[in-house]
Amino acid sequence: FPHRGGRVAESAFLWVHGLRFAYPECVVLDNLSLAWPPGLALVRGDESTGKTTLLRVLAGELTAEAGSITLQGVDLIRAAKASGPQVFWANPRSSEWDPLTARGWLDSLPARYPRWDAAALAEHIDGFSLHEHLDKPFYALSTGSKRKVLMAGALASNAPLTLIDEPVGGLDKPSLRYLAQALASQAARPDRLTVVAHYEALPEVPWGSVLDL
Repeated sequence: FPHRGGRVAESAFLWVHGLRFAYPECVVLDNLSLAWPPGLALVRGDESTGKTTLLRVLAGELTAEAGSITLQGVDLIRAAKASGPQVFWANPRSSEWDPLTARGWLDSLPARYPRWDAAALAEHIDGFSLHEHLDKPFYALSTGSKRKVLMAGALASNAPLTLIDEPVGGLDKPSLRYLAQALASQAARPDRLTVVAHYEALPEVPWGSVLDL
């Protein structure tokens, strides 16, 4: 693996070096290093292998015990709160948005993400068939509808590092087809890395980087 200052590490869009994270009962990430270009990356593994934990550490929701996370030359761990607009993360298991309507949550995002793409959001609302769900509160959404709202916001955020966890839960076949299309459209982006955690590679998605946990 390239050392600090090595050409591969310097040219990586996201560079993680020596990352360690443990819960009281077990070590989940131990000396994890990776150097990823922009585009699409897959974090693949079975249940309880650390996929969601890694996304939460990259997002700053969990604090690494050791190591560094560098996005486009910026140390995300040191930058902490200031890195907010650079990273999109919405945990699909969270209940924090339950009182909000889907529309209310989506309307709150442009103020946080300066590269917000309203036209892309409109496309994702159509593609995921979300129009009938926009005025429902999150607690009234099905698992699939909630994930589709969160993914529409994630993709429209244009955040340089966009983290999506277990995207297919509860999705119907048309939504699965649209998801593959929407992710594929991010594959050649030079200014963005979309990281998806899932137990297998989604068909028809051109993954640029894959990490097996």
